[in-house]
Amino acid sequence: MKTYRHPLAGDVTTIHALETPDDAREAREWLSEHQPRSLALDTETSGLDTFNPGHQLRTVQYGTGDVAFVVPFERGGAFADLARTVVTRCPELVIHNAAYDLLVLDRHGVAPLEAVAPRVRDTKILAHLCDSRQDFEGGIGISLKPLSAWYVDPAAPDTQAGLTAVFRSRGLTKATGWAGIPYQDETYQRYAGLDVLLTARLRPYLERELERHGIPDTLVEFEHQLMTICAAMERRGMLLDVPYTEGLVDRLAADTQRHTERAARYGVENLNSTAQVAQALLGMGEELVDRTPSGAWKVDKGVLLDLADLDDQWQPRGTRRPNPLADAVLRAKRAAKWRNSYAVAMLDNRDAHDRIHPKINTLGAKTGRASVSDPPLQQLPSKGWEIRRAIVAEPGNVYFSVDQSSVELVVLAALSQEPRMCQAIRDGRNLHDFTATLMFGDAFTKHQRSLAKIAGLGTSYQGGAATLAKMTGMPENVMRDTLQRYARAYPGVKRWARGLQSHALSNGCEIRTPSGRRLVLDRDRLYKGVAYLCQSTARDTMGQALIDLQEKGLTRYLNLWVHDEVLGTAPKAEAAEIAQEVAETVRMELFGVPIGTDAEVYGKTWAGGYGLPEDWAPAA
Repeated sequence: MKTYRHPLAGDVTTIHALETPDDAREAREWLSEHQPRSLALDTETSGLDTFNPGHQLRTVQYGTGDVAFVVPFERGGAFADLARTVVTRCPELVIHNAAYDLLVLDRHGVAPLEAVAPRVRDTKILAHLCDSRQDFEGGIGISLKPLSAWYVDPAAPDTQAGLTAVFRSRGLTKATGWAGIPYQDETYQRYAGLDVLLTARLRPYLERELERHGIPDTLVEFEHQLMTICAAMERRGMLLDVPYTEGLVDRLAADTQRHTERAARYGVENLNSTAQVAQALLGMGEELVDRTPSGAWKVDKGVLLDLADLDDQWQPRGTRRPNPLADAVLRAKRAAKWRNSYAVAMLDNRDAHDRIHPKINTLGAKTGRASVSDPPLQQLPSKGWEIRRAIVAEPGNVYFSVDQSSVELVVLAALSQEPRMCQAIRDGRNLHDFTATLMFGDAFTKHQRSLAKIAGLGTSYQGGAATLAKMTGMPENVMRDTLQRYARAYPGVKRWARGLQSHALSNGCEIRTPSGRRLVLDRDRLYKGVAYLCQSTARDTMGQALIDLQEKGLTRYLNLWVHDEVLGTAPKAEAAEIAQEVAETVRMELFGVPIGTDAEVYGKTWAGGYGLPEDWAPAA
């Protein structure tokens, strides 16, 4: 057994790295002698692609704030048995970013997710509930190292930097180092043990912070339940149509080449050269307005979409003549990104049964809004079918979708208690039509209805006239008039927003959601409080729906959570009925305002709900 000492917050801590079966026996004796009620736990693996056939669980480490044991699970035998004993028998496990480790333990046969999760406290969840801001936003962050430096010991060694150097010295990279570094490496063993020590010591600090801020225990439990539900969805995954996806890789490469050649005709040889793109656009007579901090012309995606006359969903806006260079640059970059981030990534990371397992981060944003990664399916445009077509249902099954109807606006109405808006929703009226009537009269046009919709979403997300003008391509004065009309139509919203800002200013720039979530605002951006409160509350309504679905046994049909939508698969003959049952469960009221739902059966592929051409439909 190798033993290392580490100074930590004025104490001398110990890391035991097990080497022999006798070491495993000694570690068991320690467990018998101390019978700990709570242990911090962590794992080291060969990489983050948990369900890839080549993924390996290398070590399981556990301990208290004073002593840690690093167990080489990869050696099997007594070591694997010891790891299983700790995971299955310890009354409480403290893990940072528990979803990952729980799925690793499940995937490699240590213990099932459902058996371990109820006994876990996730310090990442606790940190997010204390203060969800990253360090660049004025907070501490929610990663283990910055949290430990703030709460535990600012001098705690960053063994991650040391590991990177070890990787390089052995001819390894960050991608290959975790699998290739020998277990016996001292830096590797110290890294594994130190994370356990830090997690164990961090937990009581975070719990005191939760108590100091008055974060309700119900919210802590809520987040842990959501984490478990979404981890189970990640484990379930979705079936990949491999032949289609392989063809998609080639088609996207061809698209990249074609649009790159289009851009080259306008003098842009390097799509990533902002100077080339800006110079070419200026040469075509376009007017660029914004500059980067370094003084260069800004030609980011937002600028190019505006010049190409496309909205943020890549649909034509009809507000100007599209610039062909901007269009070519956008489409070349998107095709390249889709090829690498989606098509290639899905092929590379699929499991042995051709399933992909997107990661659902239940606390993906400051507001608590969930995010999806590997691949980032939440970033797909709402009208795009090409990537979604790669995901198909199992034989005999079909995909269905249930979403909350106009949830952002419903939440805005419920929180503000604007009487006309609330009553229109209760009466089942189309809110955009009703709003257009209030803003423009009974004879409103299709364009005016669109303005009413933009004003509502802009208000709920606190996008000002200038922001909405950039998003829509419409003149700023038109957007200003639209927002003013909206404010007159719903005066209760404006009064509530002003009151929210006043409350935040008098409360240290802090607001609370109905669930008790603490959100901290920038002092010079208190107006963001409306957007934060609406986003966070909308997220919590779907989170509660998932918990309700779990209690009814319906989450076994679900594969993915994306914003206000859940995606699932069910036997074809039962899909419509199951989708309706899910929709009924998701439907709820918020402060007396009903949140409606829409259910739809998509068919054999996720793309069935996104305008999939018949020629591309999978075989029945």
